[in-house]
Amino acid sequence: ALIVGAGVWYASVKGDDPAAPTASGGAAGSGGQDGAAPEAPDGAGSEKVPADTQAKVAFQIPAPVVADTVTTAGSWLTDRTYAKSGVNEVVGYDAAKGTKLWSVPLPGEICAATRHVKDNRTALVFQPSKPTPQVKYPACSEVGVIDLDTGRMLWTKSVAGASQGDRKVAWDEVTIGANTVAAGGTHGGAAWDLATGKELWRPQEDAEGCYDMGYGGGEGLVAARKCGDGDNQYVTIQNLDPVTGAPLSAYRMPAGVEYASVVSTRPLVVAADVGDTAGDGSGISDFFSIDEKTGKLKAKIVADAERYAGECRSTDVENCEKLVVGNGRLYLPTEQHEGSGEDYNRVNEIVAFDLATGKLTGQRLDSGTNAQVFPVRMDGGDLIAYRTPGYERGGQVVSVDGASFKETVLLRTPVERAISNAERGLAERERMIYRDGRLYLADRFVSKPSTVVKETRYLALVFTTR
Repeated sequence: ALIVGAGVWYASVKGDDPAAPTASGGAAGSGGQDGAAPEAPDGAGSEKVPADTQAKVAFQIPAPVVADTVTTAGSWLTDRTYAKSGVNEVVGYDAAKGTKLWSVPLPGEICAATRHVKDNRTALVFQPSKPTPQVKYPACSEVGVIDLDTGRMLWTKSVAGASQGDRKVAWDEVTIGANTVAAGGTHGGAAWDLATGKELWRPQEDAEGCYDMGYGGGEGLVAARKCGDGDNQYVTIQNLDPVTGAPLSAYRMPAGVEYASVVSTRPLVVAADVGDTAGDGSGISDFFSIDEKTGKLKAKIVADAERYAGECRSTDVENCEKLVVGNGRLYLPTEQHEGSGEDYNRVNEIVAFDLATGKLTGQRLDSGTNAQVFPVRMDGGDLIAYRTPGYERGGQVVSVDGASFKETVLLRTPVERAISNAERGLAERERMIYRDGRLYLADRFVSKPSTVVKETRYLALVFTTR
């Protein structure tokens, strides 16, 4: 049952009572010895608190002027380079100063990009040409890998044939898992070696009409595979050998699942909207914690869409936002709801579910008055989270101790209204990046400027405490 009171939400999971939340932080992790503070299961983080947490704008990238909406998906960071997709190009900037270092021109529009960076390399999908009167919508057929430090396109590949005859296969998404680049879509999946571009496999259907819709990457490589047709369709989650594509384990999703999203490959966590019951466009009604070695279900977490605010684009296999896995837990924000006090006050929290049991751990991070807070990434066993700007207050990046759940502010953005407005808009667009005192916000689309509202629009906005 759901109980709303004093600005706190409690939720049950599969009828089990949650662990009791603490007043200000949450349940502890593993106990320390001789009075030492307990440590999170994944160890200590590496992010340090700056001498001054008040940030300033480091640099900004103006949004290009376009006549129609253009996809600019993809932003990446290395030790020296911040790279951002633009209109028919990827541009590298000095990570600290914002000066342009290089540009990789593309023959057509960017369609999709992975968030993963391996050996300072990343992957994207793009069109082979710009639109023409004869071909108004070129297929998203090209997969490329870019070296983010040198600004070189290392290789570009496409796949012809398969079930498409002489036409090239179109891809909906791309990822990097281990040392493999994998792309998937409605015509199946293919993979290449990250370093060389050597083809590892290509789309092929079996006797049941099964095909890889897409892949989740990171430490491992996991496929979401659809089989059958009509009312007999089902989805299987396969943990793959990233070199051969052979399944190491498999879990068949329950009936009523048309698409599935891989939240994490190590440990394996999958989100799905079972029977289209979410009803809010989030693509999530349940999370599935799966043993990647055996394919057995460890726990199912019911995530009522009216309570929780994570999002997975329903047809994409790897495109979840505002949720993070670490310490053997799933960190998930609640939806905004009425907080305590007499004034109008909308708040939310980040809560944690145990992946072994599916139960709430009792850990909770509060947003504070008229703000929202959501997970960004893990830093060892610490959770990096973002708090939106509020009245006369900028946004914040905080580090949350994985054991005590106590927060430490790492960065505060400026309070100026124009900056806060831009920050609010970009924080909801593309996955943000925080590292070593710098916060990078970016847009995954640019569109035709409004003729009614005059505003400065940004492709990216970067804050620094350094």
